[in-house]
Amino acid sequence: MIDDGPQLLTIGQLARRTGLTVRTIRFWSDEGVLHPVTRSEGGYRLYDAESVARLELIRTLRELGLGLDDVRKILSGERDIASVAAAHVAALDAQIQVLRLNRAVLSTVAKRNSSAEEMALMNKLARQSAAERKRIMDDFAEEMLHGLDTVDPAVQERMRGMSAGLPDDPTPEQVDAWVELAELLQDPAFKARMRQATEYNAADRTPEDTAGSSMLFLRKLVALAGDAVRDGTDPESPAAEPVLRELLGDADRSAVLDRLLATMNDKVARYRELLGVLKGGTPDHPHREEFAWVLAALRARVAK
Repeated sequence: MIDDGPQLLTIGQLARRTGLTVRTIRFWSDEGVLHPVTRSEGGYRLYDAESVARLELIRTLRELGLGLDDVRKILSGERDIASVAAAHVAALDAQIQVLRLNRAVLSTVAKRNSSAEEMALMNKLARQSAAERKRIMDDFAEEMLHGLDTVDPAVQERMRGMSAGLPDDPTPEQVDAWVELAELLQDPAFKARMRQATEYNAADRTPEDTAGSSMLFLRKLVALAGDAVRDGTDPESPAAEPVLRELLGDADRSAVLDRLLATMNDKVARYRELLGVLKGGTPDHPHREEFAWVLAALRARVAK
């Protein structure tokens, strides 16, 4: 028994003092991160009060995810805690990004009840770099605008700027949005619809039209139809006629209906919503009710 000097603790007493298991303390001691002060006559390891503090530091570092090699270097003074922590933060950031991607892909697979082939495609899309995502968006815009120099310049600028601001480190929601958008951009039916809408825009332009005039029409449509929806105006009733007249004037309603059907469907609305999510702001409002009201009013009259 040792009577002189500071109180020494057996490994069992140290375990009770710290709440760690004997097995864990023995392992850390064997790995060289916790050295016994001395040994008893029977060869058992003995520790002191400083060992308790050292053990608490080891536990904290391990709970933060540091490996034993880094813990050993910190305790020996070979590396300082700040530099090790900074390196570990960078590693954690990379791990978090991977986990976000994995979660987004698996969540989408679960929601869609996807096949193995669909899951593989989604996984590939989710892991694309920012440069790869930008290239896909830019290629889509050029395909839609190719050979159509008379498209409203404001529309051209907006389409060619779609890839600007795509996130380098997307959130899980943005990963979900990108996977869905990338699939949509490869959908032949959607591409044909968007190309037709662009061709209509080019065909309807006159030399006197200013940049942005085609978007002014859409804003006017949303405002007038929005009022009609809020007022409860039946699109098939006579009360809808003044709204259409103010919106379209003497334009050929059959032609207008064809153009709206080409540009205002659920896939186009979803396309705009997904772009809004990827830009990090509030998703663009698709104005589904307003467009549906105008389409219903036109169908009722064109059919007559």
